[in-house]
Amino acid sequence: MKIHPLLTDSQDIADICERFSTAEFVAVDTEFMRENTYWPILCLIQISDGKEAAAIDPLAKGVDLKPLLDLLVDNEDVLKIFHAGGQDVEIIHNMTGKTPHPIFDTQVAAMALGPSEQIGYANLVDSWLGITLDKGARFTDWSRRPLNDRQIEYAIGDVTHLSKIFSMMLEKLIKTGRGMWINAEMEKLADPANYVNDPKNSWRRVKFQGRNLEALGRLKALAAWREKEAQSKDMPRGRIMRDETLADIAAHPPKDQHKLSQVRGLSSGWKNNEIGERLMTALANAEPLSKDELPERNSRRPKFSKENALVADLLKLLLKIRSAEMNVASKLLARADDLERIVGGERNGVALLEGWRYEEFGRDAIDLIEGRMSFTVKDGKLQMTHQPETDGEAAE
Repeated sequence: MKIHPLLTDSQDIADICERFSTAEFVAVDTEFMRENTYWPILCLIQISDGKEAAAIDPLAKGVDLKPLLDLLVDNEDVLKIFHAGGQDVEIIHNMTGKTPHPIFDTQVAAMALGPSEQIGYANLVDSWLGITLDKGARFTDWSRRPLNDRQIEYAIGDVTHLSKIFSMMLEKLIKTGRGMWINAEMEKLADPANYVNDPKNSWRRVKFQGRNLEALGRLKALAAWREKEAQSKDMPRGRIMRDETLADIAAHPPKDQHKLSQVRGLSSGWKNNEIGERLMTALANAEPLSKDELPERNSRRPKFSKENALVADLLKLLLKIRSAEMNVASKLLARADDLERIVGGERNGVALLEGWRYEEFGRDAIDLIEGRMSFTVKDGKLQMTHQPETDGEAAE
């Protein structure tokens, strides 16, 4: 594979992207910094088509990334491969308003080919290629220049290994017939709606006790205000105000700005500075949350009895057995909240009762709940036994 030196020239970037535009796939990775900013700072983009690979410097003076971004978000003929690519996709979405498509995530694919839930990149490379990665450059400050040869080699290695692993995974997915299992997961990863950070919805991330509509309305207004402050200052939202402080103010709003000096988590300066004034304006303009926006209770469903909990535990045992038999990650088959939903009587809109998940696990889960399956022990091994249909059931 041809490895290019760090690309800092716009024409060199355009040339390699033109060659990649006819490739079957490109493996992509990014290095970024976001510890001290709201928006992640893109510091490096690595890309490979399996034949050549390069690291592109987005911080180079006057560099034009449009050919690269066009390749990633507008070229539907080239598959884009990531590993645990959520944050990479987020950065590209921030820059373009679009997401890479079509997309393939090796971490998701690994769940269909083995029991690991969220396998890290180093472990993935070790298990598929038998290569132990040099972790010495892992904590590099990627925003500093110049980058040395070791750092660039480390970064490019992410996509050179990824292109090899993808080919191996694809072959195995085809052999096992499990490629269709992960198609929906890949589409979810590429859905732009996942990366739209609307301040109006930021309150949903804040833990808040109680369901008082007026307090929740204040929470919504304050969270939106904080998000806009953080975006405009390019500062982590926690640096503006911590979640705990925000929730406390929403539950117990101060009567006037001077009282902000008494709020735990705020400095005394808030009692007479401009940011404190903007906070009080947000509070004053807050409206009660509508009942339609009231979130579902996170606790167990109202009719989830102790018996239901025991049945859910049996389903979790069934899931553990089935995922081990199939050698897949259990979370790919079903999640705990879905198991509780079907125990509680829900049948519509539950992922494990749709498509391949129903065929591989959902049908047996329903059979267990409805008494058509049981656990038995034979020769010291736990087995699942389907009960024969009664005449009444057969007639139905």
